[in-house]
Amino acid sequence: MHFTVAIVGRPNVGKSTLFNRLVGRRHALVDDSPGVTRDRREGEAALGPLRFTVIDTAGLVEAAPDSLEARMLEQTTLAAETANVTLLVVDGRAGVTPEDRYFAGALRKLGRPVILVVNKCEGKAGEGGFFDSYALGMGDPVAVSAEHGQGMSELYDALAPHMEESPQSPGDEAGEKPLQLAIVGRPNSGKSTLLNRLLGEERAVTGPEPGITRDAIAVAWSHRGRPIKLVDTAGMRRRAKVIGKLEQMSVSDTLRVIRLAEIVLLVLEADMALERQDLTIARMVVEEGRGLVIVVNKWDTVERGRRALLTRIEERLTDTLPQIRGVPVVTLSALHGEGVDKLLPKVLKTHEIWNKRVPTSRLNRWLEGVVAAHSPPMASGRRVKLRYMTQVKARPPTFALFVSRPKALSDAYQRYLVNQLRDAFKLDGVPIRLLLRAGKNPYAPGN
Repeated sequence: MHFTVAIVGRPNVGKSTLFNRLVGRRHALVDDSPGVTRDRREGEAALGPLRFTVIDTAGLVEAAPDSLEARMLEQTTLAAETANVTLLVVDGRAGVTPEDRYFAGALRKLGRPVILVVNKCEGKAGEGGFFDSYALGMGDPVAVSAEHGQGMSELYDALAPHMEESPQSPGDEAGEKPLQLAIVGRPNSGKSTLLNRLLGEERAVTGPEPGITRDAIAVAWSHRGRPIKLVDTAGMRRRAKVIGKLEQMSVSDTLRVIRLAEIVLLVLEADMALERQDLTIARMVVEEGRGLVIVVNKWDTVERGRRALLTRIEERLTDTLPQIRGVPVVTLSALHGEGVDKLLPKVLKTHEIWNKRVPTSRLNRWLEGVVAAHSPPMASGRRVKLRYMTQVKARPPTFALFVSRPKALSDAYQRYLVNQLRDAFKLDGVPIRLLLRAGKNPYAPGN
């Protein structure tokens, strides 16, 4: 059964702490400063035997039209409208505020099930706020301490009846595992706009203000029947420009997403393409062994010299990232949709290559040929013998080469082998790892 629970409330009442408690890990950014969460963030939660999707939202604040806060409020309202149950969280220590009363009334008008949760009730500090919360007219409140895990059994008792009453659905059938696709880049390059364009809805808050996205936002999606988990991330500035604990946490969250991804979309601005920070991010992706697709966004703003600009980008990639030759480059406008249809075919092709396996027999016939064409250089007057090669894993393609003297095989010759591997087995655009092993063929008879 697919059951969703939205967590709403004014800023700094502990919504993200409760979200982390329910999903069982530190998934959402938590900080004392208000307004840390700006987008809807989903996670798979467990509370006793209950399993459901929980949605963390931005703090509810009254906002002027067309402001960033108003766009955040739209996302929070949408989460409450579409969820099976909404948890309205108030701060037991602070007591009930006028903002709590205002938004309790707004939720009542939606006509959706609401459970009042009074957070920060550890000890006696929250007793006053707990009893005051009855005045909101939302029924019996549930006292919890999200930080310390108190009150979770009472929250279970409040949620369970709603889950039992909801219509049963077959749920997701066991099938193809979702492709993990991350969207990264510098601030204001259009990552969230691209996420919204792919999904066909305003799923992430966007706007001209840089650094709107702070949390990594994961969304389940399907492209022509292929399940995909899309993850939008906070913009990554150069390390010297990262200011404050909150931005450091956002960058760490983005690095975590890259490590967990399979394919990474590096989004660039057309008029600022492949600056130093872009290349730094690209190297991080390659070092983690992820597949990489370069997305040149805002292509509609380039009025002249498109071909020359694209050639410069491709040449700069070749010069600065020689270890991952043939990275696909897609030009598009996320805002207007121009060229977006070209993106997913490139992603799926890169994913196919990233998962590719080469039979051992083909590898060793190839090895004989490349060694015959260009033997390894002598080291200390002695030959270096390449005895055998096998692919030990995919994701990314990783090969073990058994060598008589691994330390004597030069870096230049290893690059030669990797480039030849790319040409022979069509492995462009993904990292290739070559592991040198000492000894004879371990699979030969008698070894």
